Amino acid sequence: MPEGDCTQHDIPPRTRALDTVTEAEVEALVRGICFKTGPPRTTGVELEWLVHEPGLPHEPVPTPRLEAAYAALRALPLHSLITVEPGGQLELSSLPAASLTECISAMRADLRVVRDALRSHHLTLSGVGADPWRPPARILHEPRYDAMECCFDRAGPSGRRMMCSTASVQICLDAGHEEPGPLGYARRWRLAHLLGPVLVAAFANSPLQDGRSTGWRSTRQAIWAGIAPDRSGAPPLEGEPRETWTRHALDAPVMCVRDLGDSAGTSPWPVPEGLTFRAWTRSKAPRAPTREDLDYHLTTLFPPVRPRGHLELRMVDAQPGEDGWIVPLAVTAALFDDAEAAETAYRVVKPLAERAGPPGSPAAPHSPLWLDAARHGPADAELREAAVACFAAAADALPRMGVSTAVRDAVVTYGAQYVARGRCPADDLLDGLRESGAPGPHILDDTPGKDARR
Repeated sequence: MPEGDCTQHDIPPRTRALDTVTEAEVEALVRGICFKTGPPRTTGVELEWLVHEPGLPHEPVPTPRLEAAYAALRALPLHSLITVEPGGQLELSSLPAASLTECISAMRADLRVVRDALRSHHLTLSGVGADPWRPPARILHEPRYDAMECCFDRAGPSGRRMMCSTASVQICLDAGHEEPGPLGYARRWRLAHLLGPVLVAAFANSPLQDGRSTGWRSTRQAIWAGIAPDRSGAPPLEGEPRETWTRHALDAPVMCVRDLGDSAGTSPWPVPEGLTFRAWTRSKAPRAPTREDLDYHLTTLFPPVRPRGHLELRMVDAQPGEDGWIVPLAVTAALFDDAEAAETAYRVVKPLAERAGPPGSPAAPHSPLWLDAARHGPADAELREAAVACFAAAADALPRMGVSTAVRDAVVTYGAQYVARGRCPADDLLDGLRESGAPGPHILDDTPGKDARR
């Protein structure tokens, strides 16, 4: 548990009346901000990485060393936003780019600068979905992370693992057109949830925890499935997306109530139990919620597809190698932003809805389909078949999108090396574990030049 009792502290009611929001206002705000429609024009990516000493990914890095390195990174002239996750994972978030090519070029340039800077601190990055050896250890001690840990601890260990030990490739795409069709926001919303398990399977890269095989190709996805559905789950796919997401967001529990009277940012934040945001707007206790509280509440919901005006696809494990992240970004962008590929992908993944269960069944990532994707990867025959078809559609679309031959070749190579053979990067890690007979630092090798997909 975090320091102090995180449930018993009162918050002074210092909110101005004009800042507070009613239930009706909150519903209107969420509907208005969750899907910003228009022609798909921009692409973004958020990359999370584990940070360690070269050749020693199983050893923790002292917090002062990480803090010094991250302070140096923040002073660099980057296009991307740099943030640090609670366990010390490093995240680079790109600006919205006018094309997939622009997004890739800008992020690659920033990563070169970041890797060079980290090298001077004798640190390096590894792309893997969940830390294979180190136990979760939080380095950020702020009221919001104390409250988050307190909230998650009530349901078990998955929350701490998620906060401190996981890393992903998050792909950000425009919501789409208002009108129906393959580029319409309602179709793209549904496609994201049906394509999601295919992406989980194809790019699974986290089979180890505490130096041992977990039985999952994507332990990271299993960790997310271990978090309560009202926090990590998707809303029902049946119904109009704006309505279902708004209802889901308002009926989700409040993670914490920020202390608006603590200018120093050191006082613990209360963590109410069972208080939904809807109920908070009605009770106005321990104080009335504000627009800023709503904005914060939406950031504490972690579904596999999060509508933030654009669509944030959060289901892909961090990938090995310097440029491994490019393939899931390119495949996903092609399947959403090229109308022909989007139509093909939707036709391919639509039958998978039957495995997700009838209406009322657990939603992603807790549904049988998503759990099978995380456990088996593309060894699951139906998911493999869907992935092969989606990779082919993406490879055909990329030239139409003006993407370089090198990126298209990387997609084709990945499809042949992994997907068509029913494999994913997790199998490489498992092979290394079996061949060595014991876990060790050699299983992760992000040495520059060793990425076969470049």
